[in-house]
Amino acid sequence: MKVTLNGSCLCGEVCYAVTGEPQRFYHCHCTRCRKSSGAGHASNLIITGAQLIFSRGESLLKRYKVVKAKRFARQFCNNCGAAVARFVPELDAVVVPAGSLDCEAPTKPQARIFWDSRAEWSCDGDKLPRYAEYPSIAQDPGR
Repeated sequence: MKVTLNGSCLCGEVCYAVTGEPQRFYHCHCTRCRKSSGAGHASNLIITGAQLIFSRGESLLKRYKVVKAKRFARQFCNNCGAAVARFVPELDAVVVPAGSLDCEAPTKPQARIFWDSRAEWSCDGDKLPRYAEYPSIAQDPGR
C-alpha cells in the first residue's frame, strides 16, 4: 500500500513529503534513540520504495551520523533542532520520526525494539511485542 506522508520540523521552516510503502513502525529504546529524542524511546516509521522530497528548508538540514554506528544517523532542522525524515542507504528506505508528521501515521506501532536497553523509567503500559534488539524476519510484526 503506497502512501504519501507530509511532515515538518518544530519551527515549520523544513517541510517534506515521503511517498512509499510503510513497512514498520517501531518504538526504539536503544541508548542512541533515547539520547537523540530526549525521551524513553524514539518512534519511527520505515518506508520502503520511498521518494523523499523537501518542499521547503532543505538548506537548513543538518545530519549527524554516529561514527561507530552501522546506520544510525539523525537529520534535523538547523533552526529548531527537530528531527525530520531521512534516507537510510543501508536500508534503501526512509526513516520518518513519527512526531514530525503533520498527518496521522498510516499504521499503529507494531513493536518495541531494543527493549533490554530501555531506561527503567521508560513507558511500559501497552501490549506491544518486545524484542531485545531487531526482531528476526520470522518474528517481525511488519512482515
